Parts: sequence; C-alpha cells; structure tokens
Amino acid sequence: MNKLKHAGKSAFAAMMVITLCTAMLAACGSNPSGGKQPGGSPDPSNKVSEGSKKEISISMFDRGKVPTEEGTYESNRWTKWINENSPVHVKWVPVARNQSQPKLNALIAAGEAPDLIWEYDRNYISQLANQGAIQPIGDYIDKYSTTYKAYLEKHPELQPYLKFNGQMYAVSFARETLANHGIWIRQDWLDKLGLKAPATLEEYVDVARKFKTGDPDGNGQADTVPIALSVSANSIHQALFFTSENQWYVEDGKLQFGRTVDRYADTLALQKQLFDEGLIDKEYITDTNFQRSSQLLTTGKAGIYLGNWDIEEINNNLIKNDPNAKMVPLESLSSKYGKNGLYQEAPPSVFTAFNSKMNEEQIKSAIQFIDWMLQDGWVPLKYGEENVHYNLVDGVRQKIDPDKFKKEVSYASEYAIMIDNVLLPEMFLAMAAKDEVSQNYAKEKGESLELVMKNKYRRDIPFNPDFPELTQLIATFSPIAQQIEAKVVTGGSSMSPEEGLIELRKEWKRLGGDNVEKLAQEWYDTNKNNLK
Repeated sequence: MNKLKHAGKSAFAAMMVITLCTAMLAACGSNPSGGKQPGGSPDPSNKVSEGSKKEISISMFDRGKVPTEEGTYESNRWTKWINENSPVHVKWVPVARNQSQPKLNALIAAGEAPDLIWEYDRNYISQLANQGAIQPIGDYIDKYSTTYKAYLEKHPELQPYLKFNGQMYAVSFARETLANHGIWIRQDWLDKLGLKAPATLEEYVDVARKFKTGDPDGNGQADTVPIALSVSANSIHQALFFTSENQWYVEDGKLQFGRTVDRYADTLALQKQLFDEGLIDKEYITDTNFQRSSQLLTTGKAGIYLGNWDIEEINNNLIKNDPNAKMVPLESLSSKYGKNGLYQEAPPSVFTAFNSKMNEEQIKSAIQFIDWMLQDGWVPLKYGEENVHYNLVDGVRQKIDPDKFKKEVSYASEYAIMIDNVLLPEMFLAMAAKDEVSQNYAKEKGESLELVMKNKYRRDIPFNPDFPELTQLIATFSPIAQQIEAKVVTGGSSMSPEEGLIELRKEWKRLGGDNVEKLAQEWYDTNKNNLK
C-alpha cells in the first residue's frame, strides 16, 4: 500500500496543482455533470446524445454500500451522470466482492459476461487469458486510444503487468499509493493500562493479553476481544515471518510457494497461539468481508485492528459510539526474522480486460470510455460535486460534510475504472472536513501512510508465474490448505503447526506441486532479468 513520503515541499506543491485541480460540476446535486477538463466549465459540445451512443457493459464490485435512497449499483446519481457525460452508454454488472470470481466465471460460462471485466487479481486475468475468455488489446490501444496510450508512455512500469503470453490483455492505472495493509491500536486503552505501543511480536502478544485481562473499556466484564481481524487480514500476521500464502519466494535461487516454505509453520504457530489464548475472535475464520471484525472494533470490544491502512469509516463509527476512543497506526512488528514491511501493492491497480466476444466497434467504444474516464471522468466519482461535497481551498478539495459524502459519494469510486491521482501524507489534513473528528483522523491517516511505507515489503518477484498448470493447482490446493490450517489453528492438540506444514506439503505434492515448481523455476530462470 514508496518514495511518496520523501517528496519535498516544492514537489508536493507541484503535485497538488497537477493532481488536485478541480472538476467544475453543475449545481444539481442529483445529477452532477463535468466538463472536458477538471476545473473548466461544462462543455455542451462534449456531450453526445443518448440515442447515438454505443452501449458497453462493465463488471463492478458490489460492496453493499449504496443507500436505499440513492438507488442501486445499476442505477443511481452516478450511473446517470456517467451516461450523460461519457461517450458511451454503460450498463453496470455488479458482482459481490467476496464472490466476484465465481460469479464472473458463471457469467462467462453462460455467455453472459460483460464486455469489460475488472479484478485486482492479476492471476485471475491470466486465467481468463489462458481460457480464451478475454482477448489481446495492444493493437486496438495503439489504433484507437489517445489519453491512455500517452498515459502508458508516462508509466512504463505498468506494461510488464499487462502482458500475458507476450501480449497485452488488460489495461490498468498506477495506484494512488502502494499502501494496503495497516495495524491500528487504541491509544486510549494503552494509556489507561500504562502500556507502550508494541514494536515486536512478543510485545504485541503481551499487549493483547493485557487488553484481555485489564478491562480497558471499564465495564467490569471480561468481554474484550483484543485483536479484531478477518480471515483475509491474517495475511498481516503471515508477513511478519516474511511469507504470504499465495506469493512465491526465491530461496537460494529456487522458487518456492509461500504455503510450503519452512517459515510458514511460524505463521500457523502464531495463529494457533492467539486463538488458543482467546486473543482473537473465535469466529474470525468465517469473517470474509471484515463485517464482524469491524463491528468488534466499533462497538468497543476490540483494541487492535488488522485491516487497511485507511480506516476512516470504521474510525468514525467508533468515535460515534465512544467519543473518547483514539485509534493510532502501528509500524510493522519485528519477529525473529527481522522486520518486514506491511503489505504493499505492486504498481498496477485494477486490471480491466476485454471480453473475447467483443467486436472491433465495441472495443473502440470501450477504449473511448477508458480515455474519457482517465482524462477527467474519475474526478467527481472520487470527490463528488464542488460546493456540495467539497470546497476548493488553495487547490485542495476539502470535504464539506463527511456524512453526506459517505451517503452520496463513497460508493461511486467503484465506477472509476481509471484514476490519475497520487496520494501524499501531507494532503490529508487539507482535504479533511474541518470538524474535530475529521481533522484528528486526518493526522493519523497521514501517519499511517508514512508508517506503511517506512519498511520495504518483501516481494521477491513482481508478479507470480501465470501458466495454466499453476492456475489449476492453486484453485484445487487453496480450499484444501484452508481446511488443514483451520484444523491446526482451531483444533486444539489434533494437529501441530509443524504437522500442518507437513500435511500442506503432502497435498501440494499430491496435486502436482513438483511439476508446477519445475515449470515455475523454468519461467523464473527465463524471465528473471526482466523481473527486477
């Protein structure tokens, strides 16, 4: 989730001018409209009549965030705004975030997949390319694009990620920040119990124990769940041991899959310890969408939260329930292996691929939409409407009303399949609303971004191999591995972490792991000079 934090004041000022110039919007709150350039007046000549527009369909993540009064993910103020202002008419196809790939696979199998399919997971795009579900688009970008083609020339770091089997199968954009994971702790609980913020894994466990037994919420009951995390956020614990379940590592020149390295037993041992001692929620394995872990934190039951580096909405809900609560970010913890960084993303953001059933005219329309979105279409989707959701103050978009923004704008970012923006820690105070809660959190948000980027996250290769044998093995192995790990963590003495690792390696081998490792090594040896 980078060199951003080291930018000097002059660089910051220049960046503010470039990336934070405003999109002048019409005054109608229900139908925002923008001109051709952010900061310019609406340009009537830039609009195309609805009847003459081509239609394309695009997948999107349904995160359940559209308020009833706003409409649905398929139809709301922002879908209407897009169709009024973009060069095409877009039909949005929502898929549940935690079931996105199975849903998309079902749509593809039924011949009902949208024209544009996007996902964060490069491996999934690779799978679609290998299946023939999507098509190469490099020649079409050269032929029909202006804005995106120029953008790629400015961001050559993206290009290796967009190619599969030597051809360009997707478009993407540079992330606003590489920061992703974060660790947060209640400073008010630390203060109450006379504790300092943990810096090592041992101190982390010790603080969790004292949160459990010290009644930090003062309700006189032993009902504290020290650490709130979902099953996916457990990867933060894995990273403390320089491993991740789905990454490959170069060990003595040889590629080895994360779930099979020796260190992986340490991650299982930590999970088991935290579970056995009651330091994490006993039902965290069932929390696939952060709902339960967020609830534990916001209702005052938990004191440590593992999730995203930016938890503004969760923090606001906590403050509403307990105005004295104070969440602060933690730096990555040291383990016996040293200090790994908190998870940081590779440069590309979402990958958008083109359905193999699209003809050239449809592809041309989709590329026109991508150019429009990248040029300035993303701006109101991220910030809302000027003088309604933000005020422009010294070149910075300052949020007016956090609650209004949450209700009317926060879900709109799902439609921005292209964004041209960079986030710097210095920006957050200026952008935040002027109320005390927003200003206090903005300080912590800037600190969080700096802490996430302070330590380099170990990523031995920029992206994983993507050949079909590996894709199939991972799809089969992952649910089996999850069952083994659940038995280790929740099964008492039935299986030790060491026995769990042996079982993981056995299943990996049974499903063809030896051959996949051989193919992965050949891929690495062939490509390693281009993977730096």
